[in-house]
Amino acid sequence: MDVISEPVDGRGEWCDAAPHEPVGAGVRPLLPGDDPFYRPPAGYERAEPGTVLRSRDVQLAFLGLIPQRFTATQLLYRTTDMANNAQTTVTTVLAPAERTEPCPIVSYQCAIDAVAGRCFPSYALRRRAKAAGALAQIELLLIAAVLAEGWAVSVPDHGGPHGVFGAPFEPGHYVLDGLRAALNFEPLQLSSTAPIGLWGYSGGGLATAWAAEMYDGYAPELNVVAAVLGSPVGDLGNTYHRLNGKFFAGLPVMVVVALTHTYPEFRAVIEQHLTAEGKATFEKLPRMTTAHAVVRLAKTDMATMLTRPLDEVLDLPEVRHVFDNIRLGTAAPKMPVLIVQAVHDRIISVSDIDQLAQTYALGGTDVTYHRDRFCEHILLHPLSAPMSLRWLRDRFQGRPLDERRARTTWPTLLNPSTYRGMARLAVVSGKVIAGRGVERRPLSQLDE
Repeated sequence: MDVISEPVDGRGEWCDAAPHEPVGAGVRPLLPGDDPFYRPPAGYERAEPGTVLRSRDVQLAFLGLIPQRFTATQLLYRTTDMANNAQTTVTTVLAPAERTEPCPIVSYQCAIDAVAGRCFPSYALRRRAKAAGALAQIELLLIAAVLAEGWAVSVPDHGGPHGVFGAPFEPGHYVLDGLRAALNFEPLQLSSTAPIGLWGYSGGGLATAWAAEMYDGYAPELNVVAAVLGSPVGDLGNTYHRLNGKFFAGLPVMVVVALTHTYPEFRAVIEQHLTAEGKATFEKLPRMTTAHAVVRLAKTDMATMLTRPLDEVLDLPEVRHVFDNIRLGTAAPKMPVLIVQAVHDRIISVSDIDQLAQTYALGGTDVTYHRDRFCEHILLHPLSAPMSLRWLRDRFQGRPLDERRARTTWPTLLNPSTYRGMARLAVVSGKVIAGRGVERRPLSQLDE
């Protein structure tokens, strides 16, 4: 596909219909950096945030291998980066064949947790994608569960075109403008009056939290009524110290690599003090999927990559500024939020999430906090899915929040409704794994 330039009028409106590509049968997807679809057309900067610049239909597949019967639409849209400069990214939108009107919409943020383009959902979810180790390929099971509720799903590349894992503010812009784009794309027939929910876990929870915080000041016209923040990191600086030298040490190293693309002064400091081996590792990371980086860098101490003691580097003003800047809690979300966090979490500190929940509550946010006493980080995501879907459904239906359940600690492992919901999730997952399609049969209703 050639790069297309469309005119933009003086009011910043896109004059012509955005070009649309049908499903390309038998085509292996190109990586985002090589795919012309991702290149913005000339003049896009003058378009309004959320404007659809280009669209196409794509086929999704579980693990890139098992084709799904539902077709997704991908939208390249205009958005805004951290410095309020024009930017573009892509969202993958699925709309149910059977739905009530107005059809609720969920923006589901995958745990991209990487800078590699092959980990972006718009690539990793596609049929024939080579993305082994990209977490989005597994999260297709939960995306399908949302679809089975009869809700539309927007799955944005919330790291933007450069995979800015860990950057503040702009993931929220990318998520919210992805919703604007989905509403603006007429063939999807989504209504601006439809209730909207946000959901993500871990790295996806972090992006969801930024969207919740940015919402009121950036996209208040959207009808966002709920946000589920699953283990949303809270303080990336504390998480860096917590994971450095441990099994998941690859995650904070990837964050540092990503942030060097966002903060020039930070990049200069890091590059100045990297050893030759450290530079080689940094050069390889943009090609690694999340799982590959975690395995490759397990128990790596970043001190071994530096020519200066790590504590001294971390205490430099350019570094402290970045770690202060990327901390959540800059604004209290205006919509109700459900926060889900494991007490015995080896990746995210429960004390950081305790602090975030308190900050939001003191700022006026209606916070429901599930602080699970038994689960750990990875297991809690699927086990909390039935609860998360039920909570979103209640918000979509305008049901009042249960003040008695504003803070819960009863483990999901000991809750009978978890297993009723997990049974349905297993059915949906089985159909995805078998490529049999997803019919509307709400998972959340089984928890009642």
